[in-house]
Amino acid sequence: MLAHFAAVRPEPYRAILFAALAGCVAIASAALLLWQASPYGRYLHHEGGTAPIPVEAALFATGWALMVVAMMIPTSVPLVATFAALVRRRPRPGLLIALVVAGYVATWTAFGLMAWLVDRLVHAAVDAIPFLQTYPKLIIGATLVAAGLYQFSGLKYRCLDECRSPLGFVLNRWAGTRPEREALALGLAHGAFCVGCCWSLMLVMFGLGLGSLAWMLAFGSVMAIEKNAPWGRRIGRPLGLVLVFAALAAVSL
Repeated sequence: MLAHFAAVRPEPYRAILFAALAGCVAIASAALLLWQASPYGRYLHHEGGTAPIPVEAALFATGWALMVVAMMIPTSVPLVATFAALVRRRPRPGLLIALVVAGYVATWTAFGLMAWLVDRLVHAAVDAIPFLQTYPKLIIGATLVAAGLYQFSGLKYRCLDECRSPLGFVLNRWAGTRPEREALALGLAHGAFCVGCCWSLMLVMFGLGLGSLAWMLAFGSVMAIEKNAPWGRRIGRPLGLVLVFAALAAVSL
């Protein structure tokens, strides 16, 4: 399999793939920008709106999925390109690539819905506990501290190592005997490891709101560097310190 992979010359195919991914990112970004400017922009934020809970959840999940496409797909281009080169000679390679991307987005969307549900519980706790109403900055500080401390955990770096080895990740999970099922499972697994290494930063992004394209670009760039740059692994702990100090500043101001 490795010999076959090395023999593939996917340059034209890669150009088409990158153009397709760039188009998806651009469409998702434009959709978020237009949504943010519309009367329904409040549903992109964790404060929500006045719709019934199932409708709010569905709208938030849609916005979160768009954010994942705009923000996280660029960080996973090496893995998608590796998989594309491996399957380009198979029947319907586009479907297989789409299944990988769909699995990846589905995992991140499930995480977003979990964060939204937890946030609903936090809002209920704030409404019920006067102390939290008086000191809402404690919740912001706790979120930043949790995100910062996770940057020092061994689990984060185990997941990060998986994300930083796209060829090994694909070859360890792709046999090609059941292509569609394996492609979807590969995307789900990649999403799970990506959540494992990046959820702390996405939690901060959750607090900032899904419609902030500037913050999306900033956090997406950090995660892309962390996952793909040769020196990217080194920025995790300094970033954790920044988040902890940001928590202290948020509580004290």
